[in-house]
Amino acid sequence: MTSPDKIWTAGLIVIGDEILSGRTHDKNIAQVASWLQVQGIRLVEVRVVPDIEARIVAAVEALRAEHDYCFTTGGIGPTHDDITVDAVATALGVPVVIHPEARAMLERYYATRGGLNEGRLRMARVPEGAELIPNRMSGAPGIRIGNLFLMAGVPHITAGMLDALTGTLEGGAPLLSETLGCWVAESEVATLLREVEAAHPACQIGSYPFFREGRVGANFVIRSVSAEDLARCSAALAEGLDAQGLAVTAGGI
Repeated sequence: MTSPDKIWTAGLIVIGDEILSGRTHDKNIAQVASWLQVQGIRLVEVRVVPDIEARIVAAVEALRAEHDYCFTTGGIGPTHDDITVDAVATALGVPVVIHPEARAMLERYYATRGGLNEGRLRMARVPEGAELIPNRMSGAPGIRIGNLFLMAGVPHITAGMLDALTGTLEGGAPLLSETLGCWVAESEVATLLREVEAAHPACQIGSYPFFREGRVGANFVIRSVSAEDLARCSAALAEGLDAQGLAVTAGGI
């Protein structure tokens, strides 16, 4: 489901004290962003918030109002500090209920794993009116309600939930990219980058410097929703770098 002329956007809320304390390194931002690009949706804002209901509520209210889609990761597990469902229900002004299908999923999953106890049953709680996002890894489903998507914090479980959502969201044309690498300080080609980008308004050029093998270099990533514009912009940048006597490596260094 695509609408090529519209730029669809999403916000992501990463929830958890463990992220903010540095005990856990987040991997979900990158995988959510990459998955969204394939769906033709751009991740344009990320907020990291603690396990405090008021902070989660404020982030949900803001991001769902500003973007076409809002995703959350973390805080939908079985423990007392997993409060994402409660916070989202508060933000939406609806009660929290036990989803019968989610309960049945958990009963089946835990039938040979000690049964469904009070903690595990918490993972069947959803804001009233929500649908489920399948989770093949641990039985506990993700949650979808309106333009909100509540997903696990564990990256490989999040990946499975994203896979289940593939192709179900309305989006625009996927963002395409091409990378050119060069052994040059980005400051030496800043004017060229600015001029090439200005001449190709349908494209964006990102510059990513690095220091490797005792040398300074940079990779230039050109992005566009149009394959034709992308090709023209990439060719113009390559020609400009070559004109300065710089060797260009297609695909990056």
